[in-house]
Amino acid sequence: MALAELNQTPTPPRTLGYDYDLVIVGGGIIGLTLASALKDSGLSVLLIEAKVTSTAVAKGQAYAVHMLSALIYQGIGIWDKMLPQITKYCRVRLSDADYPDVVEFDTADIGKPELGYVAEHQALLQPLQEFVQNCPNVTYLCPAEVVSTQYQQDIVAIDIKVAEQLRTVRSRLLVAADGARSPIRQAAGIKTHGWKYWQSCIVAFVKPEKPHNNTAYERFWSSGPFAILPLPGNRCRIVWTAPHAEAQALCALNDEQFLAELSRRYGDHMGKLELLGDRFIFQVQLMQSDRYVLSRLALVGDAAHNCHPVGGQGLNLGIRDAAALAQVLQAAHAAGEDIGNMQILKRYERWRQLENLTILGFTDLLDRIFSNNFLPVVVVRRLGLWLMQRVPILKVFMLKLMIGLKGRTPELAKYEIV
Repeated sequence: MALAELNQTPTPPRTLGYDYDLVIVGGGIIGLTLASALKDSGLSVLLIEAKVTSTAVAKGQAYAVHMLSALIYQGIGIWDKMLPQITKYCRVRLSDADYPDVVEFDTADIGKPELGYVAEHQALLQPLQEFVQNCPNVTYLCPAEVVSTQYQQDIVAIDIKVAEQLRTVRSRLLVAADGARSPIRQAAGIKTHGWKYWQSCIVAFVKPEKPHNNTAYERFWSSGPFAILPLPGNRCRIVWTAPHAEAQALCALNDEQFLAELSRRYGDHMGKLELLGDRFIFQVQLMQSDRYVLSRLALVGDAAHNCHPVGGQGLNLGIRDAAALAQVLQAAHAAGEDIGNMQILKRYERWRQLENLTILGFTDLLDRIFSNNFLPVVVVRRLGLWLMQRVPILKVFMLKLMIGLKGRTPELAKYEIV
């Protein structure tokens, strides 16, 4: 049923008119990825998003898209729609402040034509939105708001406000893809553990004078990591981590002063920099949910976990969650099992919770080891960089861990990029 038809059909204030196998709350990249991955599952899906499409697409953000994520989108059948709008990177340069040894990863290390990709928010979101609107088993309801949920033995009843009218949807499973502050998770009473870091991130687009040569940079400073991601049109996205007060002070500078500070951190290897658009700042946090599932409920993406942005892991973990949950649900449905049953959902939790915790711990350790000037730690981390550059097996292991080629691979990702 088309979105326009849903909005125009007259309905009473409350009705039991919808019945779906699963309802996904959150029509961002992760919710859309899950719906897209279920296109051939035989499951009926309702996808609910609170923001109007144009508002969601306008979000000014960019992400590192790891190799495993690209393989998942290739398996779904949407990668060719995304690829023209994104940039591949063929080298990653990892360095520690002014330490002269630089670890350089390149395509020869893994025998692939590229190491990963960088995409702006809309370059991923728009193709996914278009894709699900052409999936006959997916109803895309936007804008709509979940008001309440009632979990029962065999179904979950979800009250939804659409055009100021309240409707009740009954589903075998509810999936929360509604972000770090997930109202669905909170209403279900699932607790989380973690902390807010002493750091904030400044993100901005810049255009360097010289070509970026499809190279991504991650340079560690005592105040926090500093990343440069290549984008189409010889633009770059910077992700600058600093203690809260320093980050606020940097954002308060005028453009000329900010560019001067940025150039000191960025270096002169790309020539003069031009600032494009506004700067944004956000606080960094680590969070892991105590559980990813309850009977009739599953969490994916930021609703389940958050990590430090070092290494660009966050979005990619969510994409893997979506692919893993889709695989579990599709297999259960094919076997005639109840997809909302706790026993089925535990298969997803066992798969993803430990893998995500490993990456959360890895990013936390990286930030803590590199974001300080304690001499013994400085010596150890620089020895680690020295070894990584000179011991190929260590270097390849670290690269594969960073781009998602370690851990269990979803069936969707068992394709080669073409």
